[in-house]
Amino acid sequence: MIRDISISPLSAESFAPYGDVLNCDGDPDKMINAGLCGRFHDRAQVDCDGRVGISLFRSALLQLPYTLDMVERHPLGSQAFIPMSMDAFLVIVADADLQPKAFITAPGEGINFHRGVWHGVLTPLFGPGLFAVIDRVSDGPNLEEHYFTTPYRVVFDE
Repeated sequence: MIRDISISPLSAESFAPYGDVLNCDGDPDKMINAGLCGRFHDRAQVDCDGRVGISLFRSALLQLPYTLDMVERHPLGSQAFIPMSMDAFLVIVADADLQPKAFITAPGEGINFHRGVWHGVLTPLFGPGLFAVIDRVSDGPNLEEHYFTTPYRVVFDE
């Protein structure tokens, strides 16, 4: 039997136990470039053992309802996903007891998973599925996976 998970809008408060929301809400921390650019400073902490790198991920678009059968975590570092388009994407996290929760970002909003947080795979629902990813790129194991014996179905409440 499959279990349903409802999708909630992403907010800094609801996502705080799992990571950081990366957006330009509020006023810039300071203006730079002769007043032409607002800097929203230090929105997330990169936390890792080893070297940090910036990678690009291109993911296939997925559809709802989405079947969640696996979550993963990275015990040696945080992992940030910043969309390179103004498209929302699905974010799935799980508590230590592996109870998943699903969020939808606002268009152009990114996230940073804290070190060791269980999360679903990259799940773009709209094109083009291109992301800048900031995470640990050092050698050695930094991936743990958990497969659910009973999958979840991620849906919007109707």
